[in-house]
Amino acid sequence: MFKVNKEFKSANIPRTIRFTEQLFEDLNRVAAENDVSFNYLVLQCCKYALDHAEKSEDAKDDIQS
Repeated sequence: MFKVNKEFKSANIPRTIRFTEQLFEDLNRVAAENDVSFNYLVLQCCKYALDHAEKSEDAKDDIQS
C-alpha cells in the first residue's frame, strides 16, 4: 500500500513537468492531508511507481541469464 513519508529531503534537481488540472488538484489535496509538500508527494509517487513497475521481457531475460 502507498504510504507518504519524508525520505526525499535532499532532492535538489529542478525539472518542469505538466499535470492535468484534476491530477494537480488531487495531488495537492493528498499532500495537504499528509502534511507534506507537493514536491515530496510527487517524488514519493514516482519512487513507488518505479519500485512497483512490471519488468519488461528483456529485463526478465537478463535476470534469468
